[in-house]
Amino acid sequence: MEKLIITACICGAEVTKEHNPAVPYTVEEIANEAYSAYKAGASIIHLHVRYDDGTPTQDKARFKECMDAIYAKCPDVIIQPSTGGAVGMSDDERLQPIELMPEMATLDCGTCNFGGDDIFVNTENTIKYFGERMIERNIKPEVEVFDKGMIDMAIRLNKKGFIKSPMHFDFVMGVNGGISGTPRDLVFMAGSIPRGSTFTVAGVGRTEFPMITLGILLGGHVRVGFEDNVYLEKGVLAKSNGELVEKAVRIAKELGREIATPAEAREILGLAPRA
Repeated sequence: MEKLIITACICGAEVTKEHNPAVPYTVEEIANEAYSAYKAGASIIHLHVRYDDGTPTQDKARFKECMDAIYAKCPDVIIQPSTGGAVGMSDDERLQPIELMPEMATLDCGTCNFGGDDIFVNTENTIKYFGERMIERNIKPEVEVFDKGMIDMAIRLNKKGFIKSPMHFDFVMGVNGGISGTPRDLVFMAGSIPRGSTFTVAGVGRTEFPMITLGILLGGHVRVGFEDNVYLEKGVLAKSNGELVEKAVRIAKELGREIATPAEAREILGLAPRA
């Protein structure tokens, strides 16, 4: 099997210091958490940003501050800004970080009920718009899918030219309103993507480590971090994103998968070498 790409989702838009005091808000905290994950073996930093009080934002200037601070500590890491933002943001608000010309960015391929009255809206026209904007800037989308129908949407829009091949998927599993985080469902999702595609597995909450373990065995890649799960094990809060990455590395090594460096991750994903 090819080497394993580990993505660290270091803060997200919803998790707070009330969930785990180590969740980063400030530029310095975000850079330090990115470094802890990178040092442990993460090649990709999936990036949301916050204001110092923890309020999520898609502000381009705040993204630039955080990205510059991360690159100062991790010069060769792949930074993957989120265009998901937070529930209720407009399309153009969500797309601000792609103006910074990152190598990758997320592209959510469907609408999902997140609980209560919260709906994460991604209409077909939104997905097309995001896809076109990324193609214009030569940004590789990480196609985020929360259910099988979102894979079908991505395949359809790929055929229409809104998403380039080969596609790289992120299966976000165990989210309220999305597909459950079970072995049956992960095998189903992995078997549903086009030949030549790659995939990353992100299990939310208690599904994180079971899902990444199976993802490793299936030849996929994995995502861990505070956005998805704040616990190292049941009842034990992780002290850093680095601890979560270290656990993923231990699992991978036990299963015979070597860990990809950022340069190797770029080669696997078809990204240009970083200058």
